[in-house]
Amino acid sequence: MKLYADYHTHTRYSHGKGSIRENIEAAIEKGLKEIAIADHGPASQGLTKLGVKDAATLLEIKKEVENYDKFYPEIKVLSAVEANIINIDGDLDVPRFILKELDKVLVGFHLYIRPSSWKDGINIIFNNTIMSRLNLKQEEIRYKNTDILIKALNKYKIDIITHPGYRVNIDTSTLAKAAVKSGTHLEINESHMHTTEEYLRIAVSEGAKFSLGSDAHSPDKVGCVDNSLDLAIKAGLTKDDIINVC
Repeated sequence: MKLYADYHTHTRYSHGKGSIRENIEAAIEKGLKEIAIADHGPASQGLTKLGVKDAATLLEIKKEVENYDKFYPEIKVLSAVEANIINIDGDLDVPRFILKELDKVLVGFHLYIRPSSWKDGINIIFNNTIMSRLNLKQEEIRYKNTDILIKALNKYKIDIITHPGYRVNIDTSTLAKAAVKSGTHLEINESHMHTTEEYLRIAVSEGAKFSLGSDAHSPDKVGCVDNSLDLAIKAGLTKDDIINVC
């Protein structure tokens, strides 16, 4: 199997180090046929801001992407976002009218975010950091996390759930069933490599489809998914199970 598309790359518009053009040229060098620019949504927040300045910036990125798509006919360049879930109702940090303008919508359950409210901060951030480290209420937290993701799937047209289960306890089988129902793909993320063979076997047994994502934050990492691909092969996945390999 060989990667032909990388749908999870970041640029200086958010938490990345390179430009859109540099990511595109790196993808061409790797022999890719498609690349998506999926910068972090505006709610991404650590000690400094990690996401785009505001949701409208995604439309600026789209215009730049469209120009480069014409300039580089050998590769398809897509506008995208890695949006954040910001509350227990599964709402995202990007308005629907902007999501509809993008070629792909990726969604991550991140802990470094600005939540909608203090209550949401407790349920999303506190429970998955302090409570998890203390090994308290794990079943309850697992249920809530999975429910939040499923609410997002039911509310929005989501193409890919990025790094499902990274730092967040989820019910793999339940999420996989919901993803199949909504036509959403589950990512095997190269940058975090938290995914296990068991997780993949459970998810594929429910009919889930996968996307290999570099989660590149610099141009040299675009298209780099060797570890993810090896894991997928070990878990018994074939090219029919993965949307971006041939």
